[in-house]
Amino acid sequence: MISSYVQILLIILFWNADCQIIPRIEECGLSCSQGIHCKSKPSGGIFNSFCHDAPASLSSMVLKSMKISTVMKCVQGSPCSLHLNIKGTLSLDENVRGLEICSFSLDTQQSQCINVRFTRKKSKMLNGKKVQVQFNCIEVNVAQHIYVTMKTVPHYCEVKLSQQYYVEDCRNSDVGKYIPACSAGKLAYNLDRARKMVTVNVSNFPRDQDYYVRLCHKWFTCEDAGAFAVIKGKESFKSVSLKYSQLLPCLCIEGWLALPDARRVQLCPFENDTQVLWDNIVYNPSTQTLAWEPACPVLVMVNLCRFTKSNDHCEDIEKSFKNSSEKQVKYSRVDTHPRLCMKFTTKRGSWIKCPFAHGEFPAWKMRTAAVAEQIQVFFTSQTKAQFSVLVCNRTQMASCESLGMHHSVSVGEPVSITMSQEMCGSTICIQGWRTDVDYSVPLQICDTFCGFHGQSYSDGNPPKAMTHRMKSVESLH
Repeated sequence: MISSYVQILLIILFWNADCQIIPRIEECGLSCSQGIHCKSKPSGGIFNSFCHDAPASLSSMVLKSMKISTVMKCVQGSPCSLHLNIKGTLSLDENVRGLEICSFSLDTQQSQCINVRFTRKKSKMLNGKKVQVQFNCIEVNVAQHIYVTMKTVPHYCEVKLSQQYYVEDCRNSDVGKYIPACSAGKLAYNLDRARKMVTVNVSNFPRDQDYYVRLCHKWFTCEDAGAFAVIKGKESFKSVSLKYSQLLPCLCIEGWLALPDARRVQLCPFENDTQVLWDNIVYNPSTQTLAWEPACPVLVMVNLCRFTKSNDHCEDIEKSFKNSSEKQVKYSRVDTHPRLCMKFTTKRGSWIKCPFAHGEFPAWKMRTAAVAEQIQVFFTSQTKAQFSVLVCNRTQMASCESLGMHHSVSVGEPVSITMSQEMCGSTICIQGWRTDVDYSVPLQICDTFCGFHGQSYSDGNPPKAMTHRMKSVESLH
């Protein structure tokens, strides 16, 4: 419960920081309360770094408090800028002539100091009274880490206030909207497909700031797709060229100012280039596993299908439908048949890839031969395999009803089927398929078997050497 409470508290704090309204001013300046006239001048800081022993009458609590905030100076016709708003409270004393306020940037190691002096006559009259000094002319950058000190003039030892302060970053709504340094810039691009190069032109960002550009693949975050380039703020040419390996739909161009927590702008112009997504099909012969790994997040339904040469149709294989919620779609115990394909279906259409169509993996063959009134069926395969043989009646192009004659057979072991006179019709087929895999493509021989003298059937290609990564063919859809 405690950890959950802390998380909620942190979320609220960050939300408040992002939504905090930053006060605006038209002019910066110095003011002192109690009607005291005070004036400021730049101070080197180093000259007041040596301290003196405080008089016995001077309280060590002469400096009461110091509060720091951020204000935004906005003048019509000019960009807004951020300034520290420093409020210090002290008790007037005849031994104190003024204050020195210094800011030191822990990011850039640069310092700014101001010396505040009180008019002696008025301060003597108000000796012992509390006076508030407000100064808001120290300009700062977005997300700077500042160390602020307040000392007396002259500087008495152990009489000092100090505080660290973090300037709001571009996540703050006011800073992000009105400070030029938070401008994410505007991206434009030119594509050279032959050289696989994207030329990015950047505009609308501060000319004195460096700017980063990169290519990335957009998943939950944008993951690096190569090294980023830097456009120097002092350079007049605001363009860079970036190399890409594949033109994927999730390939994006991202740009941001070289500042801590700078807001980023993205351009993802290749969302319709989905064709290359279906190529990343991998087969592992040792495990008989067929897998597809999407190179980009995509909403797609994947299934296996059997491609039919007769009508260029791919029949869906039951219980093979999977969605792409994971980074990999995998099928185990797959038959490496040339007509076993993968189908990818999105809202834009369907694509079919047949990874075994080029014969890079050994395909099995079925052969028939007539012996008297019997048909002998043989299977040949370079790998150990089990098969089933079925006599069926083809009622439709894609449907063949079993006639009850079913046989199991191994490679090299022929099976004999007795053919009766009733089986002489042209719609009678002999069907064979692998039974030692989960996903197979049946081969089918349909002929008038009466008076049959011999026939062989093969749907495979000459076997070649196995390779782990397959080449996908062009879409057959």
